[in-house]
Amino acid sequence: MKYEKEINRRKTFAIISHPDAGKTTLTEKFLLFGGAIQTAGAVKSNKIKKHATSDFMEIERQRGISVATSVMTFEYQDNLINLLDTPGHKDFAEDTYRTLTAVDSVVLVIDSVNGVEDQTRRLMEVCRMRDTPVIVFINKMDRDGKNRFDLLEEIEKELKLSLHPLTWPINSGKDFKGVYNLHDKSLLLFTANTKANEEGSVAIEDLADARLDAKVGESDANILREDVELIEGVYGKLNPADYLAGKVAPVFFGSAINNFGVKELLDTFIDIAPVPRDRETSSRNVEAGEDKFSGFIFKIHANLDPKHRDRIAFLRVCSGRFERNKYFHHVRLDRDLRFSNPYSFLARSKDVIDDAYAGDVVGLFDTGNFKIGDTLTEGEDFYFTGIPSFSPEIFKELVNKDPMKTKQLEKGIRQLTDEGVAQLFTQFGGNKKIIGCVGELQFEVIQYRLLHEYSAACEFRTLPFFKACWLTSTDDKKLEDFLRFKQSNSAEDKDGNPVYLAQSEWFLNTEIQNNPDIQFHFTSEIHK
Repeated sequence: MKYEKEINRRKTFAIISHPDAGKTTLTEKFLLFGGAIQTAGAVKSNKIKKHATSDFMEIERQRGISVATSVMTFEYQDNLINLLDTPGHKDFAEDTYRTLTAVDSVVLVIDSVNGVEDQTRRLMEVCRMRDTPVIVFINKMDRDGKNRFDLLEEIEKELKLSLHPLTWPINSGKDFKGVYNLHDKSLLLFTANTKANEEGSVAIEDLADARLDAKVGESDANILREDVELIEGVYGKLNPADYLAGKVAPVFFGSAINNFGVKELLDTFIDIAPVPRDRETSSRNVEAGEDKFSGFIFKIHANLDPKHRDRIAFLRVCSGRFERNKYFHHVRLDRDLRFSNPYSFLARSKDVIDDAYAGDVVGLFDTGNFKIGDTLTEGEDFYFTGIPSFSPEIFKELVNKDPMKTKQLEKGIRQLTDEGVAQLFTQFGGNKKIIGCVGELQFEVIQYRLLHEYSAACEFRTLPFFKACWLTSTDDKKLEDFLRFKQSNSAEDKDGNPVYLAQSEWFLNTEIQNNPDIQFHFTSEIHK
């Protein structure tokens, strides 16, 4: 355990939520407290010229949404925090699901006006697959929303999550007066349109204190006393072990855009959030404190900087120490690679680093060596498991509009699908290219990026497929016959695995019944 001190000061987490609940705004405020940026940018506004740091792609700025996960590293109170801001729109859910495999804990943002939404449920299911610890932040308390008790009940019922409030709001909407911190017994007062600061915080050990009445008015003070008595009676003290096991989620109330209640969240997070954890691999369990280095690629991003055509692979370090200019073993290609410029990130701006420890996210220059799910080690052969790719729901054929740019289009689509934006299936020996996505918005993003980053114009033709299934079989002859008979419905993914494209649910069920020797899979584990 020679790296124990370094590993124990690292926290790696992602911020997830339904679209527009305030993830990117909360990220900005975290960076502000960590001193990484001096002024927080706004996500969308005509007057404000400074955009949010984490939305750096041109398309994200125009639409005011996040399209890709961005990675930011900052220091706060002698802890090194790796923060991943994820897209909320379900069209980009796959990027978010894969990001969740690379983090140790999650902050879930819930909009107090809308409560629990569709995407919130789907994200919680992915967290539950791996028992990831969750902290809930209930945002937009300065807008008229649902009753606070109803909100807690809705979250517990809908997400099947046990909650434990650590701060409690005084009123909401226009009458929002502030939050009372149950954890360290202090009162934080809210004044609209001003930033929260130290002076607004008053330590009130005993709620019977007359200063409380003076600060928030008698009726609100009495409601707060009743609420707190009820909550402390029901919930008692927070047990950190239950949180780390993913059984209990601490809850905070606040308003990210007014910078309110964010510092309490960050301080508590640093106290209780998990340090880097052990990982399952194909051969053994890898502990974070081991001396030997290991890590895996969870995301690839092309053209991070529009001035240079480059590709960066994001590596999550799982154990040991990553060093610059040292040779590491690439398991899939079975060769040794050396990295002379590894980066740490603040969205688009990056700094070269000399070393990184378990829990860190490092950017590596990629010249086409990496795919999502690749493992790097110091010579041992194993793969990190549990990095899925999901069956797409919408299929379109890629049609080239400019025959002179065929080469650019091929290169562009290959790079974008390596990034995991969408899945590429080829038919009839590679002539017909089919793109599979989870949502419509992704096709617009692909078309936009092909035109602007590769100057290749293309259009899409919708295809009548319902789902893609990966095929495996113990009997190769039967699989070959099946693919020959179903030639118009069969394709290969970009790794050469056979895929069956079903026209409807009825067709799919019929084929599954007629071919008992062939297994149909809806997700493809990148490493079996």
